[in-house]
Amino acid sequence: VTATISYRLSGEAPFPAAIQDCKAAVRFLRANAREFGIKADKIGAIGLSAGGHLTALLATSHGVKELEGKGGNQKVSSRIQSAVPMGAQTDFLSERTREVSKERLIWKQFMSGSQQERPKAYRLASPIEHLDKDDPPCLFLTGETDDESTRATKFRKRMSDLGISSGIEVIEGAPHGFLAKQVWFDQMIEAADNHFKKTLRGAQ
Repeated sequence: VTATISYRLSGEAPFPAAIQDCKAAVRFLRANAREFGIKADKIGAIGLSAGGHLTALLATSHGVKELEGKGGNQKVSSRIQSAVPMGAQTDFLSERTREVSKERLIWKQFMSGSQQERPKAYRLASPIEHLDKDDPPCLFLTGETDDESTRATKFRKRMSDLGISSGIEVIEGAPHGFLAKQVWFDQMIEAADNHFKKTLRGAQ
């Protein structure tokens, strides 16, 4: 079963609205699992760019009260069991993010300011800051010409230290927005499908 969810963009509501919407969607799907034919204990997430960041944050921030929101089904868990973050930023406290957040309006709009202005908010939004041993396996996908930060090297190292499975697939010749070309899209589908089969279907 695949569900395409919507979340509020930065022009409508700043962080943490987007992740709260993602968590509300997971709770809704889990609460209605029987109706939709969903295995409630085997839910995965995938997203690209901003969606990649939210996928990584969804994977790591289970139970963080400020991020859960009040989107319904409050007694249902928002935990996911597998994730494929694509073109994702995983360290919002990095030097790169500090510089980019000063320069780009989209970051200031999403986070209600720069990293320097709102360090606590950036820490809360940073997937790596929430990572612990109970988090699910992740497969990172990124374009070869995308920024090095999307390879989540520090994040994957910490996952390995915690004993959590992780992987990365770099799509040859692809930019940040690699879903625009069919050959790259096909590679993404195959990699994601293999990851979800291994992590969600393996222990039925």
